[in-house]
Amino acid sequence: MADPQRLIANRLRRARGQLDAVIAAVEAGIECRDVVTQLAAVAKALDRAGYAIVSSAMRECVAVPEGERPQDAVTEDELEKLFLMLA
Repeated sequence: MADPQRLIANRLRRARGQLDAVIAAVEAGIECRDVVTQLAAVAKALDRAGYAIVSSAMRECVAVPEGERPQDAVTEDELEKLFLMLA
């Protein structure tokens, strides 16, 4: 299975490329409809990356018994708050 961190980084790089395209479109005076469509794609890509990050943390949290989790591990309450920030 692929490394989740690498997959997330790739997703963020793709979103950065899409955002660069949006910036170029704005600077070129491209029609509003096209710019907004591209911007929506960037927003969706970023949301998906955020969900992947929270999902990865959830898997790690669930996989380790509560008494064995590192002290700095994300708590279930923190995971819930992070997830809701993206909703």
